[in-house]
Amino acid sequence: MSAVVLQVGQCGNQLGLDWWKLITQKSKQHKKRCPFSSRNGELAAVCVDTEPKVLRNAYKFVKKKVIHPSNIIEGKGGRGGNWAYGYHGGRGETENALLQQTMEAVRREAERQDYYGGTVLLHSLSGGTGSGFGSRLCEDIREEFPVGHILTVSVVPHQSGESPLQHYNTLLSLAALHRSTDGILLFHNDHVLSQAGFQQKSHAGFGAVSCGFPQSTLSAMNAHITSCMAGLLMPLRSLTTGSGQGLGIEPWELVRSVCPVPTAKLLYTAQASASETTHWDTLVSETLRNLPQFSPDGKPYSSRAVLAVARGNQDNTFILSNVLQKLQQGHRCVPWNPFPVDHWTDPRNEAKVSLSTRTLTVCSNHSSVTRLLGHVVQRATEMLSARAYLHWYERYGIGMEEFQQALNTISGLIEEYESQ
Repeated sequence: MSAVVLQVGQCGNQLGLDWWKLITQKSKQHKKRCPFSSRNGELAAVCVDTEPKVLRNAYKFVKKKVIHPSNIIEGKGGRGGNWAYGYHGGRGETENALLQQTMEAVRREAERQDYYGGTVLLHSLSGGTGSGFGSRLCEDIREEFPVGHILTVSVVPHQSGESPLQHYNTLLSLAALHRSTDGILLFHNDHVLSQAGFQQKSHAGFGAVSCGFPQSTLSAMNAHITSCMAGLLMPLRSLTTGSGQGLGIEPWELVRSVCPVPTAKLLYTAQASASETTHWDTLVSETLRNLPQFSPDGKPYSSRAVLAVARGNQDNTFILSNVLQKLQQGHRCVPWNPFPVDHWTDPRNEAKVSLSTRTLTVCSNHSSVTRLLGHVVQRATEMLSARAYLHWYERYGIGMEEFQQALNTISGLIEEYESQ
């Protein structure tokens, strides 16, 4: 295979462990080598956290001999929900050792691959470890493997209520990821919560939800994200060898399809499933149902590129219907891209338990991301004007200059998407 999966922080490891459960279940069901594994059959997973609690579940995979024990890397204390602390670490030698151990584990996994195509990072934008340490790792991986791709699965915090530092952390994370990655799959907690079947309480125009969700809710949210990941990244028959062996190139083909220019790489994902008797048109309508169409000032949003992955297409009706035209119209694809909608199909549906179920997963480079970016810039600017919590970052080397650079980067991203 070609991808090393790097899961960082509490959110990243919870997602990663759910992902591996799904992957190993499907692999066992079809009696073939697990995708995202190395030559020795172990999962190409590197699990990192600055606190050992979440990583305890990872040792279950170690006992089953599917994750190498040296790929479980834990620190002695957290990062206080602080991007700067996560990025720079403390002043002690043990802090640098965590970065060195992680990079060594990534190098070993890259060498175990048939060929190394790149790294998929699972993390959150709001905490200290996932956001700060995850950003630092992306930069080091880019320097160590300049030819390899980097795709992130980045969980965006709720609009309010998670942490007083979440807007700073999200701002700094997105600016850093923009410099070092090839594609960023964004999953907004507010949107994921609604997609997972839970009601939200609106506040100040946003789907704001307070902290403290029951474990069942968090599990459902993680399940939705991993289902979308499976829809996009699980092997497809059209991208396998003649013997049916997956090449593991789905993450990199995804980047090629939906990121036509490197300056815009923030990606929106939607998914719909139904029985095999349901028309694909119906699933397309479902994926478009929650897609934002207009900005607050009434300007229509548009997409630079769209990828539709149809699994369970046993009767080959997907491309025979008008779904591609419907997707192009629903996403208001830009006129300068001559082939704005790409599609992959597979008669199987390994993304779901039932092989007869149809699943449509749509990934688009959609300009509605400016709503998130604008909100982050606004809130971070207000906090910086009041110098709120700024001393928490200054003690780790992040001051007004670094914040201003991040603001300039995100403001440039907003202009890029609005100019399309």
